[in-house]
Amino acid sequence: MYLEKIEVTTFRNYSQILLELSKGLNIIYGNNAQGKTNLLESIYVLGLTKSHRSFIDQHLIKQDESFARVKGILNINDYRSTLELLIQKSGKKMKIDGMDVKKVDDYISNMNIIIFYPEDLKIVKDSPGERRKFLNTELSQLYSNYYHVLNEYNRLLKMRNDYLKKTLNSSFDDSYFDIITEYLIDKAILLYRMRNQFVNDLNQRCEEIYQRITGLSSFHIHYNTNIELGNTEEMKVQLRDKYKKLRDVERKIGSTMVGPHRDDLDFLLGELNLKSYGSQGQQRIAVLALKLGEIEIFKQYKGYYPILLLDDVFSELDEMKKNNLLFYIKEEIQTIITTTDLHLIDDKIIQKAKCFHIDHGTLIESKEV
Repeated sequence: MYLEKIEVTTFRNYSQILLELSKGLNIIYGNNAQGKTNLLESIYVLGLTKSHRSFIDQHLIKQDESFARVKGILNINDYRSTLELLIQKSGKKMKIDGMDVKKVDDYISNMNIIIFYPEDLKIVKDSPGERRKFLNTELSQLYSNYYHVLNEYNRLLKMRNDYLKKTLNSSFDDSYFDIITEYLIDKAILLYRMRNQFVNDLNQRCEEIYQRITGLSSFHIHYNTNIELGNTEEMKVQLRDKYKKLRDVERKIGSTMVGPHRDDLDFLLGELNLKSYGSQGQQRIAVLALKLGEIEIFKQYKGYYPILLLDDVFSELDEMKKNNLLFYIKEEIQTIITTTDLHLIDDKIIQKAKCFHIDHGTLIESKEV
């Protein structure tokens, strides 16, 4: 999978650009605040319909403009398709090959993207919500039904919570509540299973990657749930028991206390929890190992590699770690790297790459520093 062309219109600081990309390595270099990260963001938005940097779509629209558009030609095993995303103040419109796409889950599984950028440290350092967001984003690309199951789970969770709040000081219909809970359990089991499989797949790859980059062994990820994972019936029994025991407490607080919406991930180096005790360098490599581990998972499940976006990653790594990272960037993976300094990248790598110099939102193909 690779992006042949991308056309960006009134997006962030760009008025209009058309960029033809190499199917291998692409390097975008220039000073800070010129639009390097905005360009990567436009590619990410084209694939996933939302930004990795902003929750508010309207922030993507160039100042004093009424819309932003990103359009690209995607090539998967020599089959070309055109993806287009239009962002307006009234909402978003998605198209594939000129045809409107109504459902997000029908759109986002088409173009797979893995991104690493400086703020990714939040995955390790911040609240469990950041780690669930990571799981949801990656799994929505990986499994075609994940996004739908997640939406159904969240819809039922809202119904359940709303009923808990509404009946706090009024009559409570046990039968109705049990029906909602049973549907919620069914969706919860599916989410647990997909998340657990994903974490198991990551652990098969991430330890070796972390060790190769840092020389340190025993890195792994622990999937934190509020039930013991087993077969479907065992998990259903556990959830029913927990909901039954917690019913009075949940009614008092008006909230569901158990389920995938409370999941978390622990990033461990041996017994050391990197969130609490790891250095920033260890945390950064943990996230990098996580993202690099995903590459082979996507290849396994989808049959082709995703597009890899690396935003200013080289400035944070010493020479050894930089070279160890480049070991994982294979020629058949379309990779788009941003950097402030082309000298941070080995000359042999530069010679193989398509390089673009950026200045105030204008890109020129060039390898001159």
